[in-house]
Amino acid sequence: NPFNPQTEIHFVLAQGGRAELSVFNILGQKVRTLVDGQLSPGAHRAMWDGRNDAGRQLASGVYVYQLVSGNYREIKKMILLR
Repeated sequence: NPFNPQTEIHFVLAQGGRAELSVFNILGQKVRTLVDGQLSPGAHRAMWDGRNDAGRQLASGVYVYQLVSGNYREIKKMILLR
């Protein structure tokens, strides 16, 4: 699943409520928050352009996104190639 310059993250929530979708580097440091708020149940998507929260381009490498909503947690790897 390597991507450049951006990737689309698809996810489905069984229940509505607060959701947070964040991207972490391989060291476990949060580099970007893509979603942080109330979402309805159903299918959603978020775009990530390989930048951190300050707008700076991140280096090539392995990143992990984490979706947390209520008791649900999903974690998946992504590979950013520059």
